[in-house]
Amino acid sequence: MRTGRLRSRVPPHCRSPQSLCRTKPVRTTATKATLLGVIIAAGLAILNPSVQAAQPYLSNLHATKDSSLYTTYAAALQRSEFTLDVGYHMIFYDSSRGIEFQNQKGGDWSISFAELNDKQSHRYVWKIPDLYRQPIITTSYSDIVSYHYYPFKDLRVEVTFLVYSSHVAVQEFILSNLSGQQLDIEAVPYLSAGQSRYHSVRAGGRGGCVAFTYTDLPDGWMIDRNMPHVDTVANIFLPSFSPDSVVTILSGLPWGGGEKSPDSAGTLAFFKHIQLPPKGTVKFRVVRAVGRPLSSSQAMLSSAEEALRLDLPSFVRADENLYAKIPALHFSNPDEEMMYWSAFSLMRQCMLPPEGESHFNYYVFSREPVWGWGHGGQVFHESLSMLAYVFMDPESAMNSQRVYMGSQHPDGYINYRTGSYLDETIPYNGQLTTSAPWFSWENWEIYRVSKDRAFLSDAYKSGEKLFGYWERNRETEHDGLFEWGGHAVLESVRDDQVAVWDQVGWPSNFEGPDLNSMLVVEARSLSNMAAALGRKGESREWNLKADSIAALINKYMWDDSTGFYYNVNKISHTFTFKTPDDLKRKEIIGFLPLWAGISNKEQAARLVKTMTDTGEFWRRYGVPSLAANDPYYNPKGYWNGPVWVEWEYLLERGLLRYGYRDVAKRLVGKVTSNVIAQLKKDHYFWEFYDPDAQWAGYHRTYIWAGLVSRMLMDVMTQEK
Repeated sequence: MRTGRLRSRVPPHCRSPQSLCRTKPVRTTATKATLLGVIIAAGLAILNPSVQAAQPYLSNLHATKDSSLYTTYAAALQRSEFTLDVGYHMIFYDSSRGIEFQNQKGGDWSISFAELNDKQSHRYVWKIPDLYRQPIITTSYSDIVSYHYYPFKDLRVEVTFLVYSSHVAVQEFILSNLSGQQLDIEAVPYLSAGQSRYHSVRAGGRGGCVAFTYTDLPDGWMIDRNMPHVDTVANIFLPSFSPDSVVTILSGLPWGGGEKSPDSAGTLAFFKHIQLPPKGTVKFRVVRAVGRPLSSSQAMLSSAEEALRLDLPSFVRADENLYAKIPALHFSNPDEEMMYWSAFSLMRQCMLPPEGESHFNYYVFSREPVWGWGHGGQVFHESLSMLAYVFMDPESAMNSQRVYMGSQHPDGYINYRTGSYLDETIPYNGQLTTSAPWFSWENWEIYRVSKDRAFLSDAYKSGEKLFGYWERNRETEHDGLFEWGGHAVLESVRDDQVAVWDQVGWPSNFEGPDLNSMLVVEARSLSNMAAALGRKGESREWNLKADSIAALINKYMWDDSTGFYYNVNKISHTFTFKTPDDLKRKEIIGFLPLWAGISNKEQAARLVKTMTDTGEFWRRYGVPSLAANDPYYNPKGYWNGPVWVEWEYLLERGLLRYGYRDVAKRLVGKVTSNVIAQLKKDHYFWEFYDPDAQWAGYHRTYIWAGLVSRMLMDVMTQEK
């Protein structure tokens, strides 16, 4: 195979003596060592059975814009940080755009090609519809993606994009001439700031790099909580070749002759003439590095230069080893299979290493895009995602739970939100706000996978203290039932557009099947922990507590006339607060006694009948958070209609517990069909989904949507 030349045709006025951007070009010649490496790897696979001979699923894709693949990428856990973290979403499905790696504040990173052989037909090709062949993704993990496409008939472009760290990303391009004629082409890697601007632009130099800054202001939520943030981000954009010219324009496309500015730009581009002989190839890389405004420019450049020399296949191998721990299910639906593996990329991508006040790895709800509410740290209800993630990395899942243990107060209280720079307690009416008590259940489920006795012991001690806090602070009527406290709307998880909260009264006025079912499960989980630790007496005591709460739920919250569980007035234990039976609103919380094992056989049958009633809860894409025949129902609202994946998981576990496996499978099919539809549409996981239509909102790349993977596990295996 012959290699091509990245032909230099730098005009004198484009050459610059700036030493800041000096770098050595990457060699573009293919060598026999590459083939030798493949042969050696194949031999190792034969000699060592632990080396996989066949490529794992995500290394052997044929994914198109219509595939159910998640395409957001962020740095691996060990090379990430909280305060300056740049991730990218791959756009390859929008007919009005090119193949772009989009950062929320930093702009879009793309490339265009022009064929120079025929001067009359010289045109730049970048838009998806103008490509001769559309992109095909062949490898995709949480931090790296490989794909290929054809801008022209005889030009094949293979790309690997790696988010190496929170500060550095690299694209490698391999161009192949498939024809028997020499190809003269122009490659134009570029950055577009979108509606924003790049500032303090300095272009040129032997290496051809461009240095600039952009503004990334935090939202009001982060400002109010004094979260650390880098408002002005320094950048270096660096190719492995010496560009023929560097173009910076205020707006428009770099080949469109836009207005130039000496200091700011909307678009930055490198132009490079490349000669490809018949059947020849050429390889080059482009790197983007970011840093703090006071960072050493030379240090940033060194980081960028290092990325020009990275062994990209080694990052794929590291991901293959990590993902190999995930149970490989046998799918008949290829869309479900792709979604299943993608869900683990979502969850893994949200993990960050110890930083600030956090001594263990932890998660944020989303890495890209960054939005304040989702970037503060962990909450118990988002931690339900650890019940799936634990199969990928048990140690990391346990460490995430240890973050809570490390922040626990002496009286057992654990904050509403716990992160590296935020321990959010939200004082309200003389009480601190905690979060929905799924803590010990999460720890027990994680232990069932990890089998780590030290973790179990620590989790039991912490869970025991937290349960005691609930007993002392959320059981104010001393009647054996509990109510939400602190800022009760936030504490209850269902923090907006809840029928009872909005139209009847504040949550602390009621004792409900949600909180009390959770505490039954907490007590059962602590009983299981105690038994596993050899504390049989304590195990019995926890079961007695669970039995007592369960009996009271059935006594007061079950309505035999409608076959459903409701909130009750904590004073009168009736379904009336302001007007007769105003608490009898069929919300998703009425099914939680199934998950908790509280219902008897007859009650379970009636609940399943209600759940599968198409006029109430059995909607096309899952069980809504409020019955569809309630006047407050809105499928695109918040907690008054949409499907929330983590609550669907609780319903699935309840159905499996009572032997309704077929119904559980149908429920999972409903939920996953909409998740798949959205992945095919925009390649995002979302905060929640419409139960009646193919729509999702409001926040993208939301960690708890990863629980769809556990939903599939549980119905495709014998897990109960």
